[in-house]
Amino acid sequence: MTETTYRPDERSTGAGSSSEPYLVVDDLTVRFPTADGLVQAVTGMSYTLEQGKTLGIVGESGSGKSVSSMAIMGLHDYKRTRMSGSIRVGGREVIGLSSEKMRSIRGGDVAMIFQDPLTSLHPFYSIGSQISEAYLAHNKVSKSQARSKAIEMLDRVGIPQPKSRVDDFPHQFSGGMRQRAMIAMALVNDPKLLIADEPTTALDVTVQAQILDLLQELQRDFNSAIIIITHDLGVVAEMADEVLVMYGGRAVEHGPTKELLTHPEMPYTRAARTWTRCPVTCAGPSCPTSSSATAPVTRSGATWRTRTRSTRPRCCRRSRRTSSS
Repeated sequence: MTETTYRPDERSTGAGSSSEPYLVVDDLTVRFPTADGLVQAVTGMSYTLEQGKTLGIVGESGSGKSVSSMAIMGLHDYKRTRMSGSIRVGGREVIGLSSEKMRSIRGGDVAMIFQDPLTSLHPFYSIGSQISEAYLAHNKVSKSQARSKAIEMLDRVGIPQPKSRVDDFPHQFSGGMRQRAMIAMALVNDPKLLIADEPTTALDVTVQAQILDLLQELQRDFNSAIIIITHDLGVVAEMADEVLVMYGGRAVEHGPTKELLTHPEMPYTRAARTWTRCPVTCAGPSCPTSSSATAPVTRSGATWRTRTRSTRPRCCRRSRRTSSS
């Protein structure tokens, strides 16, 4: 693979083919230079996603899930990140896009729900002002109109008494309410692509179910494409049309949800279905190996083969589902 350094506005930003899926990620590689060497956070990742569909990206911590999604949002510092491949959103290439043009996409056509709303929301500004700011950034409206939109969105995501709660600060909301406020902020501009980075982390089971139901309901209303990043295969089974399994910065398996969860081809995916025996979470004597997947990936062949007892010859190449995506 030849790595190319893209400069702002060098790439074509045309509308592309109308038949092309809304999101096309092609051979994406993301690397971070560090004092200990070059960390290959994501290597050769490819997939597509159409509007109205949901893709679940699963994998352990450090597998590259969030890094790949932040690349779609243009949140990596190009000065400190080496990126190659292609990311097309609505037919428009975003890798190498100028900061100004990326801001017109981020929060508008593409939005993201971050893992921890308490740290993602600014503690010095009210919930309503932060939602209004996101709306004002992409719409020529007055502040009073933006405030009305914030109240409307808080009501839409199920915040009780939105007219009074709109002036509350993040610390005055419960964990579930903060997550709902983050969803309201992400959806205020009717994005065509929504990235939900572990939206149910640290929430109790009842609130988790409410948040997932809310995302599905809003998807039906807005016809948004959704990428949901999670450790929980139960969430994926409930929400996703397709699943992409990541390990060591690579997509090791990709396919329709029911088929992949019922008949996984990769040993890592089979182990991940149980979670109790797989290397995702365990550290006891039953763990296949104690090797870490978060270390810089520099070796050739299968990045997971040192952590499983069921390595096969074909583990040294990408799975059939991945290569066809």
